[in-house]
Amino acid sequence: MNNAQILVVDDEPDLRTLYELTLLREGFRVAAAGSLQEAWAHLKDRTFDVVITDMRLPDGLGLELLQKIKADQRTERCVVITAYGSAENAVESLKAGAFDYLTKPVDLKQFRTVIASAILDTSQSSKDAPAYAPEATRKPSTGGGRGILAAGEASLTRLVGESASISSVRERIAKVAKSMAPVLVRGESGTGKELVANALHTNSHRASGPLIAVNCSAIPENLLESEFFGAKKGAFTGANQDRIGFFQAASGGTLFLDEIGDLPMAMQSKLLRAIQERSVRPVGATQEEPVNVRIVSATHRDLASDVQTGRFRQDLYYRLNVIEILIPPLRERLGDLPLLCEALLKRIAQEAGIAVPVLSARMLEQLALEPLRGNVRELENLLHRAVALSEGKELEVDRAHENAHAAALPDDDLETTRPSPFVSSVSKRQDLIYPMLQGIPNDLQNHLDQHEREILVKTLQETGFNRTAAAALLGISLRQIRYRIARLNIDLAAGPETHDESL
Repeated sequence: MNNAQILVVDDEPDLRTLYELTLLREGFRVAAAGSLQEAWAHLKDRTFDVVITDMRLPDGLGLELLQKIKADQRTERCVVITAYGSAENAVESLKAGAFDYLTKPVDLKQFRTVIASAILDTSQSSKDAPAYAPEATRKPSTGGGRGILAAGEASLTRLVGESASISSVRERIAKVAKSMAPVLVRGESGTGKELVANALHTNSHRASGPLIAVNCSAIPENLLESEFFGAKKGAFTGANQDRIGFFQAASGGTLFLDEIGDLPMAMQSKLLRAIQERSVRPVGATQEEPVNVRIVSATHRDLASDVQTGRFRQDLYYRLNVIEILIPPLRERLGDLPLLCEALLKRIAQEAGIAVPVLSARMLEQLALEPLRGNVRELENLLHRAVALSEGKELEVDRAHENAHAAALPDDDLETTRPSPFVSSVSKRQDLIYPMLQGIPNDLQNHLDQHEREILVKTLQETGFNRTAAAALLGISLRQIRYRIARLNIDLAAGPETHDESL
């Protein structure tokens, strides 16, 4: 680690010297540049472990350096230094592929911690070793590289399914796990948000540290601050000794904030400061303590809408939602039911100490007709009840539970819970069927994306690939059409050169 090579790019000589001296004292080999051009020259001649760059340079932006390194598929981890309070710059740099960011004035202790993490990540990537599983990280590992790889893969395989939507979730996790960028996981209750958080952790360079999961909606408001940041002895009645908070407990690892949308506004403000400053002040303390955690948060709410209505702080939203992972509801991937049922029944049988029950095509078709508002969690409950009540016979859905549920609903809701006519096709694969509704896509988001892409491509062609004109025809802004072109991976290279005035 002490042989690591680091490139420092900053146009202020005093700051550049300060960073150099700090890194040299740590035993690293350091090269320095005062501009993008000098940085290019260094990168052309050699490979570095870490590149530290200021956001604003005399001949361009540090983002250009990130983009070039990413485009050339180089291995350097990039740390960006931004002006204090520039949340937009920080978010933009993380989305561009930065490993992490620091804000001016730079705290040297934090500086050393971030650089050490970046070097460690580079080292682990070179060994092709994603991570240890959380259970294995409680103690030092002796299993070697293959055990590390298996643990990372195992966490991803727990997200069961072969549909395009869930495959996309697994691919996104593998892609962003190595970054320090905060991740916001969105999905309905029961879709597996905590499984995603676990996979992000076990495939990251922080897997040897703890994964601390916090249900924000389950903590009384008057205890939030002490639970998150810790408390000193005597800070309040009952505080008989110092206690650490969630941030300190997750040091060196990942802090998973589940149901983040339920945090009260006062606590949102304190959480924002902790994330920005990377330090916390325990209740009753006079000094702040530095913390080194990666934030992964999750919610079933539409936080963007909550920002508009004033229920959630906009600045905190942008800090948490650097990278978003959206988990599809089960009703949009019914083709995954056979594999999900198989995996769940194996687990149920193992816990109960019984043979794995056989799931018939009839039972699978019954499950496909259920509303499944609780998603995978509800599916697991249905299977648990079916196994408990089967008495060795063929598994069946517990209709008594269904009738009780229907009786509790208002009359005008009953129509939505009644199953519609259903046509299934039988497959011999693993003696299960893939129930599909005739004429209805089993991956709604992919279906909609294809239609949106066709409309955009057609409109761009008709306007000579002028994005400004295409946006005007579609009644959207230039920013919106740029976002859609990028999200849908529309290649404009084949079209004529654009002349958008505001590009």
